[in-house]
Amino acid sequence: MLTKIIGAGVAVAALTVLTAFSGQAAPPDFCREYATAAINQVHAALANPGCASARGPRWIENEHIHFKWCLTQSIPMVESEHGARTAYLRACRGM
Repeated sequence: MLTKIIGAGVAVAALTVLTAFSGQAAPPDFCREYATAAINQVHAALANPGCASARGPRWIENEHIHFKWCLTQSIPMVESEHGARTAYLRACRGM
């Protein structure tokens, strides 16, 4: 349990450091939708053996982490992150 908590904290820190704050932060309602979509994408990757290489902060299985990250980002940055996951899922599924 402690390992998951520490890992989640590291993931939040990594997402914050790896992504520069630019422009106005995304609003909470937008971020709730983003976090839900992110978790759906993570579950899709986990369910497909062809997508097994999905690793790193982008693929954290914790909706709260995705939500908190979103609140610190601009909408274009959040949309870019969602798009990157979408592109990966299409590629690993062979679509």
